[in-house]
Amino acid sequence: MTDDKPRLRVAMIGYGFMGAAHSQGWRTAPRFFDLPYEPELAVIVGRDAARVEEARVRFGWQRAETDWRAVVGDPDIDVIDICTPGDSHAEIAIAALEAGKHVLCEKPLANTVDEAEAMTVVAERAAELGVRSMVGFSYRRVPAIGLARTLVQDGRLGGIRQVRALYLQDWLRDEDGPMTWRLDKTLAGSGSLGDIGAHAVDLVEHLTGSRLTGVSGTLATFVEERPLLAEGVGLSGTASAERGGVTVDDAAWFTARLAGGAADGAIGGFEATRYATGRKNALRIELSGSRGAIAFDLERMNELEFYDATAPAGEQGFTRIIATEPEHPYMANWWPTGHAIGYEHAFSHEVVDFVTAIAAGADPEPSFADGLHIQRVLDAVERSAAASSAWTPIP
Repeated sequence: MTDDKPRLRVAMIGYGFMGAAHSQGWRTAPRFFDLPYEPELAVIVGRDAARVEEARVRFGWQRAETDWRAVVGDPDIDVIDICTPGDSHAEIAIAALEAGKHVLCEKPLANTVDEAEAMTVVAERAAELGVRSMVGFSYRRVPAIGLARTLVQDGRLGGIRQVRALYLQDWLRDEDGPMTWRLDKTLAGSGSLGDIGAHAVDLVEHLTGSRLTGVSGTLATFVEERPLLAEGVGLSGTASAERGGVTVDDAAWFTARLAGGAADGAIGGFEATRYATGRKNALRIELSGSRGAIAFDLERMNELEFYDATAPAGEQGFTRIIATEPEHPYMANWWPTGHAIGYEHAFSHEVVDFVTAIAAGADPEPSFADGLHIQRVLDAVERSAAASSAWTPIP
């Protein structure tokens, strides 16, 4: 980090869970990586003046504001980082891109296909003028995932025949747990399907270079009403006696066909649930190919299991690789060999790739077009579930 680098002034809209993670990424990345720009945590934006000021102090931003439109129109701001619920992504992103701001938008890109399509049109038009945009699928930046992708690209798995992708959490298992915005379809768009299932789909496509072409899906809502929180009370506070209706899925299951890339013609099984008792944040990916296999679990995010089916029969077995060597993606900038990194590091890597792409005049990945495709997958699963799991092609 040097004082003579050009500044990249960032405004982040939203200050909850993702706001904390993104703040960590912006603050830490330039201290461990030699970035072409020096990110400046200029403005944090939220609707509640007192709470956003508290977040400003806690996360290290220069000033707090409550009007995102004024911030988007500020000529001193270079980047808009969107960490709000999905219902506001389209409006904020389109306004920011049209104002010439680079945009980092949390996943899923939007709540509907129509919104995602509108965002993508504006993003592609803005790119012609040098304005960059990216969707925040942060798990792409886990070093073990980077290693897995290299193994796939190098042909170490051969042709991939089967894909298993599960994202398992249990934070909703208590039926008396309170309502949150993630359980309201008008705010979140969908439940487990979009919140965590989108990550599973993106990782499979990122690892294989393939695309899902059709799905057969089932959705379930196990608890249809939950206590509302008293006004001004956080998630750890006391719920009121009044209950609100859950309008999203609690769990999603779907099968899929893939085309192109290393998994051309493969079949896949996907599950996303926030009711998997005992599973805290288990994003589990397994790819089975003609020459080998890989297995990854986010609860052991520094590890990758690799099976080499070309080894002599008496030597075959899954090998546990600790992805903390300087040869592994991003790791040369962190700690000595064998020292693990954590969840928050993926957001630093996200900042590194985004800022590097802006400086290079390149389109970062995943693009809004990639996010639109994921939105079409989610929509196809919902439509399939509504039609008794009928096979549903993805446009």
